Amino acid sequence: MQSLYLSFRSEFYKSRKTLAFWAAILLPLVICGLVTLGIITNTDKILKMNPAPQMLWMSYISSTVGLMGIIILPFYVIFMSFSVNNIEHKNDTWKSLFSQPLNRFSIYAAKYLYAVILVFICLFLFAALTYSFGYFLHTLNSKLRFNEFDPFKIISETYLRLFISSMGILSLQFVISLIWSDFLKPMGIGFIGLIIGMITATKGWEYAYLIPYSHPTLTLSISRAAKDVPFMTRELWSSLIYAIVLFIAGYFIVARKSVK
Repeated sequence: MQSLYLSFRSEFYKSRKTLAFWAAILLPLVICGLVTLGIITNTDKILKMNPAPQMLWMSYISSTVGLMGIIILPFYVIFMSFSVNNIEHKNDTWKSLFSQPLNRFSIYAAKYLYAVILVFICLFLFAALTYSFGYFLHTLNSKLRFNEFDPFKIISETYLRLFISSMGILSLQFVISLIWSDFLKPMGIGFIGLIIGMITATKGWEYAYLIPYSHPTLTLSISRAAKDVPFMTRELWSSLIYAIVLFIAGYFIVARKSVK
């Protein structure tokens, strides 16, 4: 356990100044801020429609989640998975990393856990800012009536589903970035996979849930289509299965990795 902690702390210090780390914080601030600004500048138009508080929240949440969940989240996960391992590839430090008195599993697990936590921080901030900015809008203009409906359960469940749905993409891209050190292969495979996933998900292909890159889109589309959807749908189970299998596969890649 101590080896895992030391490895995780090392990952934090190595990555704290990288774009992947700061993007987890800045993306929620920028996107939620822009959506909020859009509502502020269109307050008069919104008030003329006189939406119910629940519908107002749903419109606000959809604006944030739709943009983030389908496009930005998968791209961030793909880039961040590459970035975490690229630190060692770029500086050619795998040898010095494995020469430390730490077992390879702890080193590998810490890298993977760090990547998972970055995704969690990003989505947690999205959820927290979506919730708090909604009430901030009510403070600016009480006529918007954001205070008359509590969206906590909807927001928390939506972002938790998105977090689980991203684990398959994260795990696959993490393994790919272990195999290839250059930028083009992991990012190129991720980009092509994302296009395929979005097309199969939006076109309603029956087996789209077997493609990890389709999971965020499927998760959002199913949540919008039905009211009584079980929390764990087949694409979420599929994402978790991919995560477990690929995590194990990634360890064997690291265990056999040559550092000569």
